[in-house]
Amino acid sequence: MTTTDNRPTPAPKAPEPPRRPLAAVRNAWRGLVSMRTALVLLFLLALASVPGALLPQRSLNVQKVDAYIVAHPTFGPLMNRVGLFEVFASPWFAAVYVLLFVSLIGCLLPRSWDHAKNLRARPVPAPRNLARLPHHHESTIDLDVDAAAEQVQASLRRWRTARHEGTGDRAGEVVISAERGHLREWGNLVFHFSLVGLLIGIGVGKLFGYEGQVIALADGGPASEFCNTSTAAYDSFRAGLNEDGTGLVPFCVKVDTFTATYLPSGQASSFNANVEYQSGDDLTTGTWRPYDLRVNSPLRLDGDRVYLLGHGFAPTFTVTYPDGETRTQTLQFRPEDATTFLSSGTLRFDPPAGLYPDADDRRRNQIAVTGLFAPTANLDGTILSSSNPQLNDPQVAVDVLRGDAGLDSGAPQSIFTLDPKLEASGRLVREARVNLKQGESTTLSDGTTVQFASVTQWVSLQTSHDPGQVYVLIFAVTMTAGLMASLVVKRRRVWVRLVPGPTGPDGSRSRTVVEVGGLARTDQAGWGEEFDRLTTTIAPTTSTTPSPTLTTPGDTPR
Repeated sequence: MTTTDNRPTPAPKAPEPPRRPLAAVRNAWRGLVSMRTALVLLFLLALASVPGALLPQRSLNVQKVDAYIVAHPTFGPLMNRVGLFEVFASPWFAAVYVLLFVSLIGCLLPRSWDHAKNLRARPVPAPRNLARLPHHHESTIDLDVDAAAEQVQASLRRWRTARHEGTGDRAGEVVISAERGHLREWGNLVFHFSLVGLLIGIGVGKLFGYEGQVIALADGGPASEFCNTSTAAYDSFRAGLNEDGTGLVPFCVKVDTFTATYLPSGQASSFNANVEYQSGDDLTTGTWRPYDLRVNSPLRLDGDRVYLLGHGFAPTFTVTYPDGETRTQTLQFRPEDATTFLSSGTLRFDPPAGLYPDADDRRRNQIAVTGLFAPTANLDGTILSSSNPQLNDPQVAVDVLRGDAGLDSGAPQSIFTLDPKLEASGRLVREARVNLKQGESTTLSDGTTVQFASVTQWVSLQTSHDPGQVYVLIFAVTMTAGLMASLVVKRRRVWVRLVPGPTGPDGSRSRTVVEVGGLARTDQAGWGEEFDRLTTTIAPTTSTTPSPTLTTPGDTPR
């Protein structure tokens, strides 16, 4: 017996579409250069900059970064691993930056080409039914069509116009198309291109710029002078990614005096430093030129700028050893209170080599002076504070210690504080705790005297070199101008249809029906009033037709 398989034959499978990797690349490129993607990347760039403003950055202060990581043992190392303490030098920030550039440029170039074509194109013909437009006006004037067309074009002389002659069932009509407001799109393009230029200017500044900070005494002496010839001249120096500090513009600055003016309440009203500088040929001739350096008036030298950042006080201590030799040192103290300028600092003195021939004995007899300085002393018992930032009654409250102050250790030390481990381990021993007025001194157990001799002021200066700063300013101005143009200018179009009026008894037509329609790209306030003024100029009303439907002999209603 034979069996027959009656199962239906399956339909053949449709062939799989061929893979097109180029299509995926094309779609990805189109998505990248869209304006929506550019806005998202701009938002991401702003969001990525937030950690750089809120968290300490290693390029500015390594000590603060280390202290932050120690204070946050759980999240600190993780944040360090992802580069949150070096935001502006991190690969992910650079990736967002570059993608934003590519997206903006890829988006703006086609828009610029389209806008150029629109400028060359004639205004478009009128819609068939002008009454459906948001703004519409209809009237009759005592002129024939040609004379009315000349009057309309004269009224629209500041508009881009085009004349269209009617054909077919609209034979005899004349339509004047006019448009205005292309400056709006120009402003939009200028804004976005300026944004690209602004980002480029900032990037150039970060690549080829540098900043250096230095503290100089305001007494005209050797410690008041610095020269921009090496990074070693600065207390801190931050170079751009393509700047190693070997191509600095040479100049020298010397601080002669510093003056701070205060209100009766103690609030500062002005700061100015009288400085002298050398640059260019002055360096070879030895000529010093004066300049009044103020907070918002930097000294500009061959593309570099010297800013006045801050100020403080630098006490002078003199140590007189039993053999009569002296050591004098002036060092800046750090303001702990910005209102009263109560300051703290530390000085370290190495004894004369002849007094202690043995190196170990000399190391064990180093002297450290650490404590507080008040420009206007205010004592609560023996507790020193300051009541005014002016130098009215200078006093210090210091600890004098003898021992190994760490001068020979080779390790970096703070100029404002002592390492607490030195005293805790017994390497430093406190020998005196005193309050001293200017000129007073204290005597140690071996006859050594420590005198608070005098006080001078110091200023903090910053040298800044940013080759992209001028371009950033220019693009910021053009970006603002472009934004204002894109917000204020209205893109609008007007169509004026001129239809011959009824035939007179003698067969002539001396009247023309004028129909005006207006359309704005965006419904902004003011366009309605402008349209009314325009229609009054184009076609003064002699009789108004209430209905938008017009008929002429041989025409169909429209």
